[in-house]
Parts: sequence; C-alpha cells; structure tokens
Amino acid sequence: MDRLETMQVFVRVAERMSFAAAARDLGLPASTVSDAVKELEKRLGARLLERTTRQVRLTPDGEAYRRRCLALLADFEEAETAFRGTKPKGTVRVDAQGSLARHIILPGLPRFLDEHPGLDVQMSETDRFIDPIAEGVDCVVRAGPVGNSDLVARRIALLPEVTCVSPDYVARFGMPERWDHLDGHRMIGYRSSATGGILPLEFMVAGEKKTVMLPMVLAVNAAESYREAALRGLGLIQVPRYRNEADFVAGRLVEILRKTPPSPTPVSLLFPRDRLMSPRVRVFLDWLTEEFRKALPGENAGMETNSSP
Repeated sequence: MDRLETMQVFVRVAERMSFAAAARDLGLPASTVSDAVKELEKRLGARLLERTTRQVRLTPDGEAYRRRCLALLADFEEAETAFRGTKPKGTVRVDAQGSLARHIILPGLPRFLDEHPGLDVQMSETDRFIDPIAEGVDCVVRAGPVGNSDLVARRIALLPEVTCVSPDYVARFGMPERWDHLDGHRMIGYRSSATGGILPLEFMVAGEKKTVMLPMVLAVNAAESYREAALRGLGLIQVPRYRNEADFVAGRLVEILRKTPPSPTPVSLLFPRDRLMSPRVRVFLDWLTEEFRKALPGENAGMETNSSP
C-alpha cells in the first residue's frame, strides 16, 4: 500500500471512528486497515489514534495529520482530474430522503452515470438528519430547514408546497374556504424527525407566515403514510406539489386554500465543514441542482449552480 492509499485509509478510519466500518467502506480486510494505520504511526513516529475496546478516537497529532491529509488528497484528486482532462472517478456516497430519491434523483441518474462512466453512486435513504462523517457518506440531500447544523449547507432548490384533502373528506366535512376559518376541520399530524413534535399547518398571508394547529385523529412520521392517510379522508395535509401532482390530475386529492399556500420548502445538500469538496462530489452537486431546476423550472430558475468551495 503506497502513501496515498495509506492516507485514504487513515482518513476513513478517523472519520468513521472504527476500523471495521472503514474496512467495509473501502472494501478491504479489517486486518489490512489496522496494519496500514500501525505502519503509518511507526513511520511518522507519532500516535495518531487512541484505541479502546469501545471506540477509536483521534489524538491531537492525529487530528492535525487528518487535516493535512484531507487537503493533500483533495489537491491530488483535483490536480489529476485537471491534468488528465478526464472526468472524475470513484464513488459518491449520498444519503437522501426517499421521496426526493425516487421522484427527482433516480429518474435522471442513468444519464448522469452514462456521462460519467468513472463514477458510481451509493445511495442510502433516511428522513432524519444524520452525521455524514459518522455514517460514512460524502453528502446528504434534505428537504426542510437545516437549523443549527455544524455542516455546510448549500441550497439547491425550493419545493412549492400545497394544502390538500381528499374528495371523501370534503363530502364529510365540507370544503375549507379560508385559512383562519377552519373550525370543524381536522388535520393529519406529521411528526418532525428533527424535534419529534407535530408540525403545524402553515399559510403565507400577505408575505407573513401564519401557523394553525387543528384537531387530529392520526399522526405519522413518514411521507408515504402521510399521503395515504389523506387519501383515506383523515384530514388536511401540506405536501410538496411535485410529489402529488398525479393525485390532483386523477382527482384523488383536491388542492385547497390556494390564495394562502404554505411557504416553499428548501432542499439543501450538506457536507462536513472541514472536508474539501472533491471533483466527484462537485460534479454530482452540479448535476443534482440542474435536475431540480428541470423538475421545478419556475421555482428554481435563479438557483445558483456554481459549487466551487
């Protein structure tokens, strides 16, 4: 194993805080990863990692060396790609919410991979916010507020939201006419993965956000269950338009309160603050931003595509 490969192994162990997890990510035997780090420490004459039976953690020397390795590896990848005039190579590890993956990312992915034959994508699905370093991914695609995250967040799209109900609901409870006259109506609760609380309905009224909590007989924490409950007539929901357009066309759901829609939901790509963006991740971000622009042309016409750090 050459010095560059050893750096890559060390960085992955440092990020995952686990020799076994790093070995799985890199497709190497755990013994090879362990031996590589031992040889590196011997060559440097410094202890880089503290090992216990429960965890692996960086020493101060290890943290300093990790930062140097990140810069060197990013420079090497950038220089090699530019010098050869070739497209980026390697694996892009992405975590995305399931609905974004199925409706926006996957449809165009075959074309992206055809254009970049040296790349492959490993994609996982979760709705909760995750630590990309702990999970071993390069970037995370999320809809919704980012909050006080230690990650770098790059907004790539805005998703228009709508309020809707099923025809069965209207037949039973009547058609809601105004956001501030919803007595006698009820909503389906959606539990936030970030806070664990129920999200209120929200309405934009003359540029100001208003929130409303209605009675509910059901609360869920998954997008597909949220939609299915609305189809069953259990209450009002607020969802991204792109995900439910077919339901509106088929008459399974009815858009309501159009004059006071919810505020659009931001979609962001998040990655660790101290990890330089590699050409692999950069080209994926550029492509993904364009995919959202094509899927939502009116709302995202002015969205910035330059992904340079």
